[in-house]
Amino acid sequence: MGETSDIRYAPDTLRQFARALFTVAGLEGEKATAVAHYLVEADLMGHTTHGLALAGWYLQSIADGVMKREGMPEVISDRGPAIAWQGRRLPGAWLTAEAVKLASERALTYGTATIAIADSHHIGCLAAYLTIATDRGYMVSIASSSPSGAQVAPFGGRKGVYTPNPVAHGIPTPGDPILIDISASITTVNMAQRLIREGRQYEHEWLMDENGEPSRDPRVIERGGTLLPVGGLDHGQKGYGMALHAEAFTQGLAGLGRVDGPKGTNAAVTVQVFDPDAFGGRDAFLRQTGWLADACRSNPPRPGVAHVRLPGENGLARKRNALTEGVALHPNIMASLVSHAERLGVAVP
Repeated sequence: MGETSDIRYAPDTLRQFARALFTVAGLEGEKATAVAHYLVEADLMGHTTHGLALAGWYLQSIADGVMKREGMPEVISDRGPAIAWQGRRLPGAWLTAEAVKLASERALTYGTATIAIADSHHIGCLAAYLTIATDRGYMVSIASSSPSGAQVAPFGGRKGVYTPNPVAHGIPTPGDPILIDISASITTVNMAQRLIREGRQYEHEWLMDENGEPSRDPRVIERGGTLLPVGGLDHGQKGYGMALHAEAFTQGLAGLGRVDGPKGTNAAVTVQVFDPDAFGGRDAFLRQTGWLADACRSNPPRPGVAHVRLPGENGLARKRNALTEGVALHPNIMASLVSHAERLGVAVP
């Protein structure tokens, strides 16, 4: 099965469709708008497992009362450049976008700002939020973990303890920003679930079964297997270290995590923004990042590689194409939303 369908949708049409679904489902206006915008943004960039593919799950979460429909996060602490929120299981897309916006505003005053969010709902594609800060010339980092999930085992073990724990970094350059979006595991839970639905296996042994043996079968997750950390069985201590840092950086700073045993869909999120003018200066920053970007792009490619790319380069190119030619969704996405649209009385594009 192909990764995308032949049908293309205008981005605004998808945003309006998604916003209508979430509005009728009960989300407050700005929250429905944010969730719709950032899910479609993920699809524009080609992150097909973290775009509208999540909409059905989110709509069910609203119906079940797992995702809160309205209100504001509780401010646990605010020292200016250091802020902690209790997210109250509000939509993660809205919470994360608001956190990047606030951190960017505070960075103008303090040079840097960090916001830790406890008990958010799922936040989707981290890369989708980076340009909120990079468009202002700021560097930004976002990390997320789920205290109720345990699909990745510590290196050397075989029982899941933590989640893929993604991190994303937005780095301004004189041209397009570098947009890094990676996780501490080789693959993701959402990708494993998609392959299970489609009856497919991974091309490589990116999982470990319940007995600790490497596997390509995503169904091992349903039997107590785990996703392998970055580095796999060979150098998995690298992904293990990344995951431990993400756990402390999110749940530790937010003050709510695994030890508290939260149930249902939840996320701990930390956002950190830097204004280069508060450090060595914006021009000096761009001089360094511009040189690095050029050095990477001009590096002689190894056999079989057309040219060296920077992280986010393909995603930004896909977005530019989608804005003019339309968005080609993964074949199963729109079909997965038909029953929700019928239930809510929203026309399917």
